[in-house]
Amino acid sequence: MSIVDELTEIYGTRGFEVFEGDCVTSQTAHGLQSAMIAEQEGASAEMIVAALLHDIGRIINPKDREMTDAGGDAKHEEVARHYLEKHFGPEVTMPIKWHVAAKKYLVATDPTYKKKISPGSTRSLAGQGGVHMDDEAQAFIEQPYAKEGVALRRWDDRAKNPDAVTPPFAHFVPYIEACVKA
Repeated sequence: MSIVDELTEIYGTRGFEVFEGDCVTSQTAHGLQSAMIAEQEGASAEMIVAALLHDIGRIINPKDREMTDAGGDAKHEEVARHYLEKHFGPEVTMPIKWHVAAKKYLVATDPTYKKKISPGSTRSLAGQGGVHMDDEAQAFIEQPYAKEGVALRRWDDRAKNPDAVTPPFAHFVPYIEACVKA
């Protein structure tokens, strides 16, 4: 099975758990909204795919929900990166890796940011290690693809609208195909 077929199957059959316990959107709807926002803002194909797939680690890890509901960190960003890196380059996988650290960075550096994130994201922040200290924030943003991780985080935060109408997964398949490693 190709990675495109595999992703289509995962998002079509396993991505329907409610997102982050907020009763807002399913994992599939959240990924579609994130990708739609990235596309609307003129992001690259790689960033659209990163937005679409950034939480796949929550879907494919059967222990994710249990761990996060208990206040722990299942490291869904690392699960996603490890799963995807054999098929995609760092332009897709590294923003995914950094999107959790980007939340910690934004809480530390943007005084208005914490008020904008969902209750689920607020709860998970503690389990993910809390807010960056000033030196940690600076070290984070200097990492390769950290700025892309911050952009992904902002789309992620805006992609929790239960009434959003998005294109179907198939709409994003050409982006996925364009980004698959040869």
